Amino acid sequence: MKKIGGNIDAVLQTRDGFTRNEIGEKIINWKDTAYLKGYIDYSTGESQYTNYDRKLQESTHVFTCDYCKDADIEAENARLIVKGKRYDVILIDNPMELNYQLEIFLKYSGVQRNGK
Repeated sequence: MKKIGGNIDAVLQTRDGFTRNEIGEKIINWKDTAYLKGYIDYSTGESQYTNYDRKLQESTHVFTCDYCKDADIEAENARLIVKGKRYDVILIDNPMELNYQLEIFLKYSGVQRNGK
């Protein structure tokens, strides 16, 4: 099959325990799990059709890329870094389980600062 390719490089990160800061708050540690190349597209998360799954309604962006077996992780413990911008992963979809492409539904959560 022909690959999707892409024009955007992204890093899929997963939670890797935590540390505590000076005042005892938990700080989540993140590790790089997969390096992906694909396309990111803006989606408003708003729709006139109400039968979409709630998770999809929350998403602000969709990242589409070639299938990567390393991406078989739980969305709740993942985030995607694209051009210094941080996105929480809402859902990772492998359409029809064909192992051809991934559609990663994202929610923008801010700008990456100091690797955190």
